Amino acid sequence: MHRYKDLKFWQLSRVFCKEIYLATNAFPEEEKFGLVSQLRRASVSVPSNIAEGASRKSNKDFSRFLMISLGSCYEIETQLLISFDLSFIPKEKLEELINSLNQIIKMMSKFNSTLKI
Repeated sequence: MHRYKDLKFWQLSRVFCKEIYLATNAFPEEEKFGLVSQLRRASVSVPSNIAEGASRKSNKDFSRFLMISLGSCYEIETQLLISFDLSFIPKEKLEELINSLNQIIKMMSKFNSTLKI
């Protein structure tokens, strides 16, 4: 069992989740059940799946949950790009969020590659 709260990428994913919530506050009201909901759910799923995977007994199970988290990261990236295309977020915010997301992806991928499965 891993101590997920000690994992830097889990800590960063919590901060990132908060940033997604703040960024989507400025989206149009009609997107509340569209991109806002999708971005928020996907961003919550990243640290949630890391935590759930860490509770598993085997590294193979943990790795599977990390892959789910990584999938959510790429889902978020796509949704952010679409949000930019629709002029819901400015270029600077897009770049800031994608840079943070890429940092999480790199750390999580590197950690996942060290798990003996």
